[in-house]
Amino acid sequence: MHINGKLYKTIWFQDNIVKIIDQTKLPHKFVIKDLKTVKDSINAIKTMEVRGAPLIGATAAYGLVLAIIEKNDQLFLKKSSEDLIQSRPTAINLKWAVDRMMKKISGVNSEKILQVALNEAKAICDEDISFCKNIGLNGLKIIEEISKKKKDTVNILTHCNAGWLATIDWGTATSPIYHAHQKGIKVHVWVDETRPRNQGASLTSYELNEEGVPNTVIADNAGGILMQRGQVDMCIVGTDRTLSTGDVANKIGTYLKALAAKDNNVPFYVALPSSTIDWNIKDFKKIPIEERNSEELSHVEGLDENKNVKKGKNLSRKKQGFKFSI
Repeated sequence: MHINGKLYKTIWFQDNIVKIIDQTKLPHKFVIKDLKTVKDSINAIKTMEVRGAPLIGATAAYGLVLAIIEKNDQLFLKKSSEDLIQSRPTAINLKWAVDRMMKKISGVNSEKILQVALNEAKAICDEDISFCKNIGLNGLKIIEEISKKKKDTVNILTHCNAGWLATIDWGTATSPIYHAHQKGIKVHVWVDETRPRNQGASLTSYELNEEGVPNTVIADNAGGILMQRGQVDMCIVGTDRTLSTGDVANKIGTYLKALAAKDNNVPFYVALPSSTIDWNIKDFKKIPIEERNSEELSHVEGLDENKNVKKGKNLSRKKQGFKFSI
């Protein structure tokens, strides 16, 4: 997809370095960051310089490539794989990608292991692009049907960021939107700001603007009244983990949107690649939910006289007991 008119993917390998778009700097700055070690990859995942289940998985895959470059030792690779898996517990793609990489490089001799790992990490990325494109083509049919019936702009509500910045390209929830837009179908997107990190306002709106897709950022709680007033034709969201039972775990606030959609007879869709399906957990209550730093609630990031700042009152996580999934 495009940034400033130039085509980009969210992650790529160049000269033994993994390149990423630092998403903590968006939308105010566009920064390409170098990951040179497996610790860099772990930190990028933990601090959400990369985020979104498919991109997290790809970053972990390339993290193991960096581990091989750093120290081609089986014990080091095993420890690196364990540390990568622990960096973000909710997104199943992370463990899936690491397990797939470790299975592929297990028993490979030291002379070939780097190339084998590189090929597998690239395959994971290429597959995700294909998954997301196909999600878009399937979702396009739904948007086309609504457009033909309505004979007017299709209003789509989404939550968090399940755009191309959360994947390698196209996105999951946004892929049908981009395909519809490129086909000339009039679409408008209601973008939840998505507290506490405002990934909708900071990322989804940003990438939609770069692609020329009309969109409006709304407060998270505005979605219900928009549905009640008939101003939402459909909802599309992504997922961090989907159980084989059909239960979906996604960014906090998705559940409330699903309830509002059901109450107002608004079609609600989850866009997911097969890599986000957890075939082992059967009880949704056992899905690991990530607890993050309380500053994500107590502090607000933005621009103050063109300088990036973070302001707010620090709250004790222990006192507040905040627990949420991102």
